[in-house]
Parts: sequence; structure tokens; C-alpha cells
Amino acid sequence: MKRFVVGNWKMNGRIADLDDYFELCDAFKNPMVDVMICPPSTLISRMTNTSIMIGAQDCHMAVAGAHTGDVSAEMLADAGATKVITGHSERRTDHGETDEMVAAKTNAAWNAEMQVILCIGETEAQYRAGETLNVLKAQMAASIPDGANAHNLTVAYEPVWAIGTGLTPNLQEIADVHAVLRAELVKRFGDEGAGMRLLYGGSVKASNARDIFRLDNVDGALVGGASLKAADFIPIIDAAEQA
Repeated sequence: MKRFVVGNWKMNGRIADLDDYFELCDAFKNPMVDVMICPPSTLISRMTNTSIMIGAQDCHMAVAGAHTGDVSAEMLADAGATKVITGHSERRTDHGETDEMVAAKTNAAWNAEMQVILCIGETEAQYRAGETLNVLKAQMAASIPDGANAHNLTVAYEPVWAIGTGLTPNLQEIADVHAVLRAELVKRFGDEGAGMRLLYGGSVKASNARDIFRLDNVDGALVGGASLKAADFIPIIDAAEQA
């Protein structure tokens, strides 16, 4: 399947930073991989209609209502986003989002005809205790709604302890986790599960991207800090094309 490289800008990016984004667009007018940026919602409408897909970082589970400061999936789609991240560990930790809330947001995105990148990941304590696989299985079972298929869902494995720390699991650990995730998706969704893209995220950078992309069942990456500058992100996309 075609590799998928996603840049999550998190709470970074202003209008003045868009020259760097358009440099990225110029470098990949016809990318051999699917490339997407998830900027803050304030920039979505300014970044559409380019060779790079634009997604959103989160959505509310309601279509509309008294939810001050929140943004619905319909609003994000109206602004030009085609996909949305749900379940990122920073949302789960900073905002107390449960698996059930992640599932509700995922359904809301699908109802707005948006595709979803659903994140799962274990904490350092869970990793050290050898609980990684049990945690990930439980998160997938409760976070992924029954309507998932290879078109509307991508799963991103992001070990919480590797996000923004410079630390990563070793290649064998990544491969082993992705093999189990694939097996779980196939068990639940059959052929659709076999076709869902699995991304790895957590301190992905130019120096390790190619080795990660060469692993079985790693269909792309969810990239944080290294996606903020074209000079850092372009080598990662190159690695996905060449792996």
C-alpha cells in the first residue's frame, strides 16, 4: 500500500510560517507517498488546494452546540480538512480523553465524511512493566468503532514515552508491536483490517526514518517536531519514497 507521512504541528504555526510550508509543497508537487500536514485549525483554510493534504488535530464529538472553544468535525471539513487525528496521547493526558470519547470523536469525523488517524500508545511505566501489548489491544478495542474500514481509518502507534523525547523503541520492538496490531485488526475487521495503514510515531527524524519505514507493517509515520520545518520534514518524506 502507499506510504503515508503525516506532520502534526500541534500548537505551532502562524501565518508568517507558511512560506516554509509552500516550500514543502514545491518540493513535492507529485509525491510518491501520501503527505499530510495537520496544522492548528486557524491555518487550515489557508493551506488547502496544494499537493499536500491538510488534516486537523482533533474534533469535538458533537455537530454543534454550547461547547465554547471546541471545533466540530463539520467545521473542520468546511475549512478544508479531509482527515482528523483522534486519541493523540496529549489529548488523552492533557484533557482526560477516554477510549470512549475517542470512539465518539471518530464516529463524528466519519459522519462529517472525514477520514481518521487514530492514535494509541503506552506510557513509560506501562512499557517498563511489559504491559505494552495489553494496553494497545485494549485501546484499539475500545477506541475504534465498528464502522472502521481501510478507507476511513488509519491507526498510529505512538509510544507516549517516545513523543518529543528523542527516545524510540528499537526496530525489533516497533516491528513486533506493529505485527500484533495488524493481527488484531485482521481478527476484528478481516480484509479491511489487512488494508488499514499502520503508522509509527515518536521522535521520527531523518536519521531513523528509512530504517523504520523498511519494517513490515509500518506503512508511514506520524511526525511531530520534525514536521515544522521543510528542511527537516523533506528528508523523512524522501526516506518514505525510497524505503
